[in-house]
Amino acid sequence: MHYDMEMGEIEVMIDHVHCLVSTPPRIAPSQIVQILKSKSTSYLFEKYKWLRSEYWGGEIWAGGYFIRSVGTGLTKEAMARYIKEQSEEI
Repeated sequence: MHYDMEMGEIEVMIDHVHCLVSTPPRIAPSQIVQILKSKSTSYLFEKYKWLRSEYWGGEIWAGGYFIRSVGTGLTKEAMARYIKEQSEEI
């Protein structure tokens, strides 16, 4: 299924992930997170079969998340730069 989302910058940290996602306004922020967590879990279970025995309940991701929209005061370019710089701080 196509969700009409475009992935931009992404940084995988030890305990969380930063990603820049562009979506049409019809997709609610909570739906974006639900889709990303669901699809990435399916991909990980397919690629790494052993994960199913470790996460037999299907829960890989924690329940929480943070979303910040771009617009006045925060541009898409500034957010992309912030995400890129996260891995440089380690």
